[in-house]
Amino acid sequence: MGDRTQLHELRQQAHNAGIEGNSKMSEKQLRDALRKVGRGERPEMAKQEARR
Repeated sequence: MGDRTQLHELRQQAHNAGIEGNSKMSEKQLRDALRKVGRGERPEMAKQEARR
């Protein structure tokens, strides 16, 4: 159940960072998008690039 909790926390972080619609994203995509937002990229662009 630790993986499920970790994924939930990642989704919450993404939501707080402004990455909307993140429920369809994988753990890797979430991490990539959060990293990009942390570097100053707009949440919409970070999400698009992470989903490629």
